[in-house]
Amino acid sequence: MRVQLYLRTSGVIFGVVALAHLFRLINHWTFQVGPWSLPMWISWFAAVVPALLSLWAFRLSART
Repeated sequence: MRVQLYLRTSGVIFGVVALAHLFRLINHWTFQVGPWSLPMWISWFAAVVPALLSLWAFRLSART
């Protein structure tokens, strides 16, 4: 039971991160840390990887 809770929690967190990056891409939000601005291509990568991790966590959760 604890493993399922962990996997579902991980899936939700990774899903929220992926959605945040997708919203950034759709709305063309800028993200700046000090003098450095985060390029948009990083958000493509940062949306796909957490989305895949989220799917993986939910699929593992369904198996256990």
